[in-house]
Amino acid sequence: MAAPFVHELRVRYGECDPQGIVFNANYLLYFDVVFTELWRAAVGPWQEMAQLGVDAVVADASLSFRAPARFDDELELRARIAKLGRSSLSTEIDVVRDRHLLVSGRLRHVCVSALSAADSIPSSTPWPDPIRLALVGFGS
Repeated sequence: MAAPFVHELRVRYGECDPQGIVFNANYLLYFDVVFTELWRAAVGPWQEMAQLGVDAVVADASLSFRAPARFDDELELRARIAKLGRSSLSTEIDVVRDRHLLVSGRLRHVCVSALSAADSIPSSTPWPDPIRLALVGFGS
């Protein structure tokens, strides 16, 4: 199994509720941050996808909460591609503080035609070979 991609992040005040605990919806923001950074490391800037005629949209997201993160905590966001399908990919993400798992989750992105991305129901399309090959190194 490949080592996970790791991105470090410090919890900012505005991400917390009045008790100083990260508001639950902000974990999806953290997931987006680590996925974008994994993508940048593997494939390159997100905008370059359009040059290949595709985009990626989130189709599913799930989170399991174990312990809270708090204001000013230093977090490790760990991500790995769990499954790379013909037109979708699933990413497993862990939010860790001091080697303790706080939140685990999964995102599933679907590759769509850049032309249909603005449609209410975009059509899926296979991952272009350059993207597929770049992502393989971040998988299990």
